[in-house]
Amino acid sequence: MVFSSSTFLILFLPITLILYYVLGGITKNINVKNIILLIASLVFYAWGEPVYIFLMLISIVFNYVVGRDIDNAKTTGNDKMAKRKFILSLVFNIGVLGFFKYFGFLIDNFNALFHAHLRVPELALPVGISFYTFQIMSYVIDLYRGKVKVQKNPAAFALYISLFPQLIAGPIVRYTDIEHQLQHRRESLNKFAAGLTRFTVGLGKKLIFANTLGAVYTSIQSQDITKASALTAWIGIICYTLQIYFDFSGYSDMAIGLGRMFGFKFIENFNYPYIATSVTDFWRRWHISLSTWFKEYVYIPLGGNRRKTPRVIFNLFVVWMLTGLWHGAAWNFIMWGVFYGVLLILEKYVFSSLIEKLPTALRHILTMIIVMIGWVFFSAPTLAEAMRYIGTMFGAGGGLFDAQSGYLLGANILPILFGAFCATPIYKKLAEKAPYKTVYKLRGVGIVILMILCIIFMISETYNPFLYFRF
Repeated sequence: MVFSSSTFLILFLPITLILYYVLGGITKNINVKNIILLIASLVFYAWGEPVYIFLMLISIVFNYVVGRDIDNAKTTGNDKMAKRKFILSLVFNIGVLGFFKYFGFLIDNFNALFHAHLRVPELALPVGISFYTFQIMSYVIDLYRGKVKVQKNPAAFALYISLFPQLIAGPIVRYTDIEHQLQHRRESLNKFAAGLTRFTVGLGKKLIFANTLGAVYTSIQSQDITKASALTAWIGIICYTLQIYFDFSGYSDMAIGLGRMFGFKFIENFNYPYIATSVTDFWRRWHISLSTWFKEYVYIPLGGNRRKTPRVIFNLFVVWMLTGLWHGAAWNFIMWGVFYGVLLILEKYVFSSLIEKLPTALRHILTMIIVMIGWVFFSAPTLAEAMRYIGTMFGAGGGLFDAQSGYLLGANILPILFGAFCATPIYKKLAEKAPYKTVYKLRGVGIVILMILCIIFMISETYNPFLYFRF
């Protein structure tokens, strides 16, 4: 089930809200509210993954028990036992994620390297496994470090892992960010209205922008790219660049909005990444929850930037290799991670003084070119196809421009320009300068219009994928 489906909007969400506010409001008991949300979240996940719901439940039960064991061991001063349980949890969680996400990839590469014929198991990747596994690991790691208290309420712990607004595609909510809210959050009409507004904005990003622009890129990518013109290839990757932003940030907006409707406050996941003036700046703005996770649980434990330069370079490289692998078990994702790792290292140690001297506009243009090249690696089915696409972008295909590129540009220039405008904070800054009452009224009317447009697009569109749905 996805947020932009009629099943979710017309059936699942209204029923969940009614049960939560009616039954939860009558009892005024946070545990009752948590159980209602937990049941709804399990139904939400099982709707699309009826088999893998058991895998998630096993992970929840295992890590709940291990968390209690770690706490008991630390309380009694048995640090060795606490460490054993901690390592056991890491092995289990990484093992489950590794098996379902990377085992087939490893077997394929083993067969190719040694000319073997080992059978690759036909296993679908459980939806959201990367997200909920990282959330589980944040709890266990912080518990072992003594940064959080053990969660003794099994329903509250299960809700933290399975909470449906952010279960499928994030943001990755660390336990430290939500620990208090699990037992002490408060709902209000203002929070609900703010959440509904945020959800509608995210839905608009997804249905109006991401789907429209994504269809253009899909049609270009499906053809023989070596025969396409450079302009066609650039139009395609520009559309994908906007698609993935509106798709993923739209999902994050919807997740944050839904959480707000139920009294939760999730961290922001995007901060206008396409206004970045360096690769470092881009990754401070894009998928913030993932960057924060890797910084907190991988980069800093490896020594961060407190070590000598060779070790810092090693640490950065490890983090970005893992970032690429986290996104998918394929060489193009690994190359995507290496691509950014190398660029960030060069930016930090080689070109930092030069970059600072460049005009801001030029820095922004160069950053966006780099980001778009990165998205080619990310979006291509294989590494070989990514390289062919990049070659066409730089003139190795069917010339610089042709009739197709002219048609594509004319047909999509307005959505591209409007999408680029909406990917910047210009509108937000203009709204801040306008009178509050005017902005308040216009926003209300705008949200109603946006919701109507979303319904129209939802009914008429057949192209409605979530790009981060299987990560």
